[in-house]
Amino acid sequence: MNPDALQELLNAIATGDISPDTALETLKHLNFEPVADFAKVDHHRHLRTGFPEVIWGPGKTPEQIRQIMITMARHSPVVMATRIEPAIAEQLEAEIPSLVYYPMARICVLQTGSPPFQGSGVISILTAGTADLPVAEEAAITAQFSGFQTQRLWDVGVAGIHRLLSHRDLLSQADVLIVVAGMEGALPSVVAGMVDCPVIGVPTSVGYGTSFGGVAPLLTMLNSCATGIGVVNIDNGFGAAILAGQIIRTARRISSR
Repeated sequence: MNPDALQELLNAIATGDISPDTALETLKHLNFEPVADFAKVDHHRHLRTGFPEVIWGPGKTPEQIRQIMITMARHSPVVMATRIEPAIAEQLEAEIPSLVYYPMARICVLQTGSPPFQGSGVISILTAGTADLPVAEEAAITAQFSGFQTQRLWDVGVAGIHRLLSHRDLLSQADVLIVVAGMEGALPSVVAGMVDCPVIGVPTSVGYGTSFGGVAPLLTMLNSCATGIGVVNIDNGFGAAILAGQIIRTARRISSR
């Protein structure tokens, strides 16, 4: 944080030139911290968006990730780094003993306190097949460490629809459903026709050649005949979890008015 800018803001509050509420809005856009010469950590992102900054792993060295995580941990009880391959995670664990790695999700978590509890609201994550688990676990771990209640239901794709139908009770408990599917990507349409809550479709790059690395399920989900489906990018479990969290928090804010 720029000390001169902060001092100016505090002086303005003291003299009554701006209100505390206006100052809070200003602070939401004020604070970032340089990390060496390669990063600028946005400590106030959680004030603006409700979620702290999360580290994107690919393209960064283990040392860069380590320095960013340590810097963020001074301000946030939970620091996450996504898309971390096992070899990189092993190096990070050697440098940060308290680091926890979730290999299926490829997420590293440095936790110094409890995740911010987001209150009531359940995010349920479904997969069409076992091969979709890495993307689904990315969504589940992200939602969990963002402070939301999560439920998991794996391998309930349309090739054996009876597997899905046997879990109607779980579907009815969800406030937002994240449905992860590759191949033809039909599962979100089926689920959306059974529930009364928002459905977030996540196409995965799982499939034979003509799935075109996830483009085929992406197009299926975008062209669904069922209503109430939003679709994120291919393999974007992280983005699906954040969107689900925003939906739940917005609904709660509206209901409290």
